[in-house]
Amino acid sequence: MKILCVSDRIDPLVYSSSIKNRFADVDMILGAGDIPLDYLDFIVTNLNKPLFFVFGNHHAGGIDDGDTESFGSSHLGSKVRMEDGLIVAGLGGSMRYNRGKNQFTEFEMYCEIAKLIPILLCNRLFRGRFLDILLTHAPPKGIHDKPDRCHWGFRAFLWFIKMFKPKYLVHGHIHLYDLSDVRRTRYLETEVINAYSHYVIDTAGII
Repeated sequence: MKILCVSDRIDPLVYSSSIKNRFADVDMILGAGDIPLDYLDFIVTNLNKPLFFVFGNHHAGGIDDGDTESFGSSHLGSKVRMEDGLIVAGLGGSMRYNRGKNQFTEFEMYCEIAKLIPILLCNRLFRGRFLDILLTHAPPKGIHDKPDRCHWGFRAFLWFIKMFKPKYLVHGHIHLYDLSDVRRTRYLETEVINAYSHYVIDTAGII
C-alpha cells in the first residue's frame, strides 16, 4: 500500500492538474495537520481514496465528524480506524505554549492516548498487533523537534512507541526548508516520518 502524507503547506506538486497522474498509485492519504480542509477536499476528490487527518495547532477551532465527512475525509483525532487491513490511529495538536486551541500539556496528551488504549488492546488480541501507523501533528520529544516550546515534541509519543510499537509515526508541524534536513528517523521498531509538504510511504510487508 502506498500512502500520500501531507501537512503544513499546500504543495504545488499535489495541488495541481497533474495530481491524478503523479499519484495514481496512491491507496490512502494522511493529513498531519495545519492544512485547509478544502485542500484535503481537492486531494480526495481527485484521487478518490480514503483520507484521514488530524488537526494541527493552527486550526482555529474544530469541526465535528459529520462536517468532515462533507469534505470526503475523516477526522482521526484520538481515534483508531482500520482501512484495507491497515490500522491507523491519530493524535492531533501540539505542545501547549499559549491559550490557543489544539494544544496539550504532556499530561493531557497522555489522557488523549488513554482514549485509544482499549481499542489498541483489542487489536492486539484479535489482530495480533496494536496498530500500524500513528498519525500525529507534533513529533516525539527529541526526534525532529525544535528548541522553542511551540515546536517541542511529546515524551508521551516516545512512551506510545515503546508500548504499542507502530511501524510508522507520521507527523507534521516541523517545517523543512533545507533538502539536507532529516525527514526519517528510526526509533526502536518505529520509523518516524516528517510529512511536511508531502511525502509518500510504501507500507509493503507490514501487514
